[in-house]
Amino acid sequence: MLKEGDAAPDFQATADDGRTVSLADYRGKNLILYFYPKANTSGCTNESIQFRDALPKFKALNAEIVGCSGDSIQAQTKFKQNYRLNFPLLADAEFKVVEAYEARRMKSFYGKSFLGIVRSTFWIGPDGNIRKIWPKVKVEGHAADVLAALQAAPEPARAAAHK
Repeated sequence: MLKEGDAAPDFQATADDGRTVSLADYRGKNLILYFYPKANTSGCTNESIQFRDALPKFKALNAEIVGCSGDSIQAQTKFKQNYRLNFPLLADAEFKVVEAYEARRMKSFYGKSFLGIVRSTFWIGPDGNIRKIWPKVKVEGHAADVLAALQAAPEPARAAAHK
C-alpha cells in the first residue's frame, strides 16, 4: 500500500501526443498525477477542466499536471482536443501506471462489482517522493484542494530539489 513519504513508483507511458512520458521527466518539479476512469465522461471532464483552468497557479508553485486513464492514445487525444486541456494525458491501456499507483480497485455500480480505475490523485515532490495522496476523489473542487495543499506546504516542499 503506497503512503505519503514513499518513493513514487517509476513509470513510463505514452501520452496523447505519442511521446513517452516518465516520472524522471518531472524530477525537480512537483507532479500532480491524477487518475480518472474514462475520458470524455462528465466527472472526468469536470475534473480535467478544473486542472486546466488552474494550471498557471500550479506552475507558479513549480508544479506540473499529468492525467492518466486506461483509454487509448486516440481517446486521450480527442479528450484533450475537445476540452483544450493544457497538460499531458497518459494512455495506460495495459494499466501499468494505474496499478503501480494502486488506482485500479474493485468498485461497485448498481450492485455489480467490477475492477475499475478509482479517481485518485498523487502529489509527487521534486525529490520523487509522494507528498500527499487523495485516494478517493470527489470531483467538485478537487483541483482547488490540491492547489491549497501545495500553497500550504513549506517552501522547501515546493522548491526544486536542486537549489
